[in-house]
This record gives sequence, structure tokens and C-alpha cells, in this order.
Amino acid sequence: MTTVRYRPVPLGGSLAAQFEPRADGSTVVRSVEPLAEHPKRITDRLLHWAAVAPERTLVAKRIDGGDWRRVSYAEALRTARSIAQFLLHQGLSAERPVAILSDNDIEHLLLGLGAMLAGVPYAPISAAYSLVSQDYGKLRHILGMLTPGLVFASDGRAYGRAIAATVPADTPLVLARGALDGRASIAFAEMAGTEPTAAVDAARARVGPDTIAKFLFTSGSTKLPKGVINTQRMLCSNQQMIRQCFPQLADEPPVLVDWLPWNHTFGGNHNVGITLYNGGTLYIDEGKPTPALIGETLRNLREVAPTLYFNVPRGFEEIANALEVDAPLRATLLSRVKMFFFAGAGLSQPVWDKLDRIAEAHCGERIRMLTGLGMTETAPFAICANAHDVKSGHIGLPAPGIELKLVPQGDKVEVRYRGPNVTPGYWRAPEQTAESFDDEGFYASGDAVKPMDPQQPGLGFVFDGRVAEDFKLSTGTFVSVGPLRAKIIAAGDPCVQDVVIAGINRGEVGILIYPRLDACRAFAGLPADATAAEVLAAPAVRGFFQRLVDTLHASGTGSATRVARAIVLADAPSIDRGEVTDKGSINQRAVLTHRAALVDAMYDAPGGDVIVPARAFEGRT
Repeated sequence: MTTVRYRPVPLGGSLAAQFEPRADGSTVVRSVEPLAEHPKRITDRLLHWAAVAPERTLVAKRIDGGDWRRVSYAEALRTARSIAQFLLHQGLSAERPVAILSDNDIEHLLLGLGAMLAGVPYAPISAAYSLVSQDYGKLRHILGMLTPGLVFASDGRAYGRAIAATVPADTPLVLARGALDGRASIAFAEMAGTEPTAAVDAARARVGPDTIAKFLFTSGSTKLPKGVINTQRMLCSNQQMIRQCFPQLADEPPVLVDWLPWNHTFGGNHNVGITLYNGGTLYIDEGKPTPALIGETLRNLREVAPTLYFNVPRGFEEIANALEVDAPLRATLLSRVKMFFFAGAGLSQPVWDKLDRIAEAHCGERIRMLTGLGMTETAPFAICANAHDVKSGHIGLPAPGIELKLVPQGDKVEVRYRGPNVTPGYWRAPEQTAESFDDEGFYASGDAVKPMDPQQPGLGFVFDGRVAEDFKLSTGTFVSVGPLRAKIIAAGDPCVQDVVIAGINRGEVGILIYPRLDACRAFAGLPADATAAEVLAAPAVRGFFQRLVDTLHASGTGSATRVARAIVLADAPSIDRGEVTDKGSINQRAVLTHRAALVDAMYDAPGGDVIVPARAFEGRT
């Protein structure tokens, strides 16, 4: 038997857990490792590193796509103190917080640090709600809930229309660049040039564990976005949990190259937090795992060698494909990275295996791929898979300081959370807050888990989809959406981007396929300017999807896993209708709701654009 060699990286304890079965059928699972001491304010770490390593780069970003602009810990602290003084002059508070309309940016980070020094909550709002949305409905809803006392935008020209449509004229406006016609604004440089006084230190001293640090808004996948309260206790305890699971962070200042948006908890809490808590450096990546922007990510990874690398599964898929043919990328990315980590969805095992194969061929050892499960409401780290045999679907066991409650829900088991990293609730939404916690104070996540091995629960859990996504066919059989979706995406590589599972109260499963048009073009040998309709009509592409449906139908073990019909969608999911988040996550329920007529047509007699298994209708008239 060949021994698999991994690049050495210290991992936390075995994450052993205690299991407490309850008479009501639930089980409480606790980490046996206590949570270590941690700061009461995340800005304490900024002050620490500004004193210990003042010239070390905290954050860097390319200037207009060229050279890197770098900001040291000492410079970040000086600027954050000036910003804090400016915010104190404005009389801001939780009732009148700072709203940030910006992608990841140096000014964005410095404003957030300044706000936390002043004890003023801030809310990073998805740039897509301003730059992609056509009706500004979600932006208007969020600003109405926040009632901000100050709005910051990175670029007056880019965000001008959204600001004019949603921000009251009497709300102070700060711009990093540009201006708005007919609207007064304050330059970021003016704010950052404010002379700090002792009032900043006094304000920081008043900040405690229960002080609100920020509001993060959920993606609004089922309803309008909810404002998740993030306290200082949540941020600090969560970073200590991460460090105990990954001691590498204490041994070597992390270097990250990261695109994940800061209005989401993975990018804004997890990755920015890892950098700040452990004295690391964050290179802001303006790329994304899309055909149009992945080139920028690859460019950055050819130039900057991360020590840890975080991404969503789609990002790792793009990187794995590039690594096969890009020697400079392999040389830099694999030079010192100690581990990969993904979240947000399941990483297909074929992509995982490809990364292992490439790393072994290039440097004689694999890079550990680690993962877990968490959410905006848990800051986000909660369950971690950091064992030596992690595979696709594994999520592991609770991190130190976390308690899980496993509650049967039909044929699923919902996971609930309790711990110092769990939100106290939703901003200005007492009813939604009350509905989200049970009588023991556990947050009900809606995520389902199951043991890797029912006979050995201590091995940890695997993700089992969303409780609310699963549905019954008219036969009474449950369809488990998460595992089926992952299977279809893996089988449809490289031409399937995502898939929506249909069939509620019907006799068989149907699917709506979002294709990867760039991969389909290449598959058919079509030029880059070929339209979506031309691509999907190409015989090679139609044949690919026919074979996919045939395979899925033949491999199904019953009505809940056997795909009986499909439609390939030519148009992209809509962010205004809530069909997709700005990270690219598809909302199954919203797509099915807004495309109900298309779903009905798919279940009519086969024909037209509906793909049915070739053998499923043999012999029928």
C-alpha cells in the first residue's frame, strides 16, 4: 500500500467530542477542548501588531491593476484612529451606524477598523445590490432597516445611481474617489486626516464583548436580507476557535490572497479576522471564480505565494484546471501553502483528487484540503474537519467552545448552535430572532447533518443539505436535494455550472441546468462571441447534455435519485429576484418560484427544449 505524503502542517487536537443523548430524541455534542483566553475587542490585535511588527504589511491592493499599494499595521492604526475621531464628531451609534457601499478595498478596511475603535457599528453591503441590481430593492430595504448616520462609497461615479435612489439627501456621504453631481460629499482623505484626540482612547475603552462590531446581512435567499448582529465577543472567540483548530496560524504570520467579499462572513469575518488576529498580510484579489475574472486571480497567485488559501468550490475548480497547464502558477501557489480550505458548498471529489494529483506531481506531497460548517450567525466558524482523512462532504466536529444540538426533523437531523460566537439575534427584528432560537438558546440553523459512520459518531459528521430544500415526490418519497445536486454537478463537469432540483408533488425528479457557457463553447469549438442560444443549439453541446441525462437516469437507484427530465437554461439567474447571491450561490426555492411556468412546461409531454432519457421513453407511443 502506498503511503500518502502531505505537506506538514500542525493541526489542532483531534476535536474529540462528548455526546449526550436526550430523552426527546435530540443529542447534544460538545467539544472536549476548552476555549482558550482571547481578547475582548478585535482591535486589541491591531494595537498589538502595530506595536510588535509596525512595518509589516496588513493589507495590499493593486493600484489600477498595476503595482501593489501596501498599508502597514502602524499606518493602519494611525489612520483608523483618525477615522474614529471623525465618526465620534458625527455622533454615530448603533441606531445611526456606518453603511459601506464598496467591494473589498483598503479604504473599506480602514473605515471598519476606525468604526470599531470608536465603538460604532458598521455594515458592509453587497456591492451587487448597487452595481448589478436594477431596482435597488435589497439596498433600499437594508438602508431602511439600518437608518445609517453615514454612508461610504468607494467611487462616486460607480455608486452614484444607487445612492441617488436610496440614500436620503440629509445623510452624510463619504467618497474615496469621484463626486456626485448636485450632492455634497466628504472625501475619504479628509476623514482620514482628522486629528485624533483622547476621545478615541476613551471610546475604545468603552467597547466590550457585547458591543456590536458590525451588521452582516444574509443573502436574502428565501426572504429579504436579515441584519445579523456581530458582537466583539463573536469575532474574538471565533478567531480563537480557528487558531486552536489550526495552530499553524500562531507559528507563522499568515499570508492570504483573497477575493471573498467582505459583506459575507467567510471573507469579512473569517479571512480578514485570521489576518488581523494573527498578524498576517492580506492581498486583496480583484478576481473572482468566473470566466471573466478568474484571470486576475491566477495573475495574483503567480506573483504572491499564500501560506493558506481559502476559496469556494467553484474557485478551486477553476484553479485546479489552470494548475494543469500553468507552470508559473504551480511554482508560486504550491511553494509554501500549508493548507487549502473551502466553505459555502460541497467540493466535488474529482476536483479534490485533481488538486492532490497536481501537488504530488509538482512537489512530491499533497496539500491538505480542510473544511467545516458555519454560517453568518456563527461568525462563521463552528464545525471543523481538520483530521488527516478529510474527504468531500465531511464537516467534522464542533470547534472548542461550541455546543451542537442535533434535532430530528422528518428524515433529516438539523444542527443547532450554542456558544460565544453565536449571534444574539437579528437587528430590529425581534420576531425573527425569537423564531430562530429554541428554549435552550440554541440557534436553529436549518442545515442537516449525519454521522460519517453511525457506529462511530466520534469520527464526525457530513453535510446532509438544507432541511427546507428537501421535498417529497407525489409518491411520498423524499428527495435529498444537497447530495443529488452535488452528484449532478460532478457528473456534468465541465459544462454544468449549477443545477436546481424540481419535482415537488410530482412523480419524478426534473432538473434545471445552468450551463458554463465558456466551457460549452470550447466543447463545441465555437468562437468566444457565440451567443448563448448558438452555444446551446450546437450538436456537440446538445449531445453532451443528452448523455448527462441518460447517465443520471440510469444511475438512479429510485424515484428520488433518478433524473427523468431536464431543461438547460440560456439566461443567468437574477440577483433582483433572489435567484443568486453575489457569491454565485443559487437559491433553489427562488428559482423554482420565479420559473414555475418553465417547470410546468418541463413536466408536459417531452419535446422542444426538454431533455428526457433516451431509454426512458423507448416503446412508448
